[in-house]
Amino acid sequence: MGNFLPTRRFGRTGLEIPVLSLGGMRFQQSWNELDEGDIDSLGQNQLESIIQLAVKKGLHHVETARHYGSSELQLGHAIQQVPDKQRILQTKIPPREDPNQFERELQLSFERLQIDRLDLLAIHGINLPEHLEQTLRPGGCLEVVRRWQSDGRIGNVGFSTHGQPELIVQAIETDVFDYVNLHWYFIYQDNEVALNAASKFDLGVFIISPTDKGGHLHTPSAELIRLCSPLHPIVFNDLFCLNDRRVHTISVGASSSSDLEMHIEAVRLLNSSSDLISQVQGKLNDAAKKALGEAWLTSWKIGLPTWEEAPGHMNIPILLWLHNLVEAWGMEDYARARYGLLGNGSHWFPGANADQLDYEISEDTLRDALASSPWCNEIPDLLRSLRNQLGGNAQKRLSSS
Repeated sequence: MGNFLPTRRFGRTGLEIPVLSLGGMRFQQSWNELDEGDIDSLGQNQLESIIQLAVKKGLHHVETARHYGSSELQLGHAIQQVPDKQRILQTKIPPREDPNQFERELQLSFERLQIDRLDLLAIHGINLPEHLEQTLRPGGCLEVVRRWQSDGRIGNVGFSTHGQPELIVQAIETDVFDYVNLHWYFIYQDNEVALNAASKFDLGVFIISPTDKGGHLHTPSAELIRLCSPLHPIVFNDLFCLNDRRVHTISVGASSSSDLEMHIEAVRLLNSSSDLISQVQGKLNDAAKKALGEAWLTSWKIGLPTWEEAPGHMNIPILLWLHNLVEAWGMEDYARARYGLLGNGSHWFPGANADQLDYEISEDTLRDALASSPWCNEIPDLLRSLRNQLGGNAQKRLSSS
């Protein structure tokens, strides 16, 4: 492979995209907007060193977003200092009720990035039906994008999403998008139906945050390290994602040059590791069966209310998923962070945690909501146990626009 990463055809965009993409969420100086004079030279130099190494190693796709704090501003300066003829640049703009506001944000992104043309633009965060409606309705955000495309300023348009699988499939089936950024990795495979839809409609598929959202794999639990051996959990998860040909590229969020190393190692193993991936996957699945029981693993999702239907908007499917991660693989730190986001993550991580069970939410009310679940009698105590392990540490999502 040398210093060059393999590429895959990024769906209908026709772009040959490297299997690793440089994500821009972690290398910014601040989550607040900064003026040029506020940028610290030391941090900016570090960013440029990350970009230089990325180019050298073949990570020619760089992606950021309008609301990643100072990321666009800093990246705009860095790519001027580190040119790359093969660079594929993406930013992401959230849909707005007012398409003029959307266009103003789009213009600001171009100014911050110091560009005349953008290869990939994603509508950022189609998480609720109204976001899709704001994008697609006559006179909506997509019409702004089409005008910029006709002027030669934007190449392909896609969308990013933390939404429910059904909404993602609905967005894909509109057949107006060229690619999708979504969550899918070993610990979270609910978007399988979205991957199938993307493949059917020939959309490029970009996996969001497999290292951080995929389990805080930069600081994995001791049990996860043991079960993934001889691979590091980061390497295993990268291989799990990239071994699926429906996936075209995965994001590598880097705050220092060393953050690229294990991802490069994963790609080196990609063509010779199918047996190793299966062995690790087998160990992880066996541990889950031992801890949770096969009956639970095959039926825990049945009959659960959505967070909108549940008392107190409790997100019971997510809470039970977190319970599984803790019990099967010791992922308490990750589960605590995600638990704390519930009730504080807006539409990016919707619904509430279990803190109000036995306070504002009675067990009888919860049992009524769980009437269709085969585990109706067990779930209240599971939620109490999870609350006792993880509660009391509310989190705020870093970017919540």
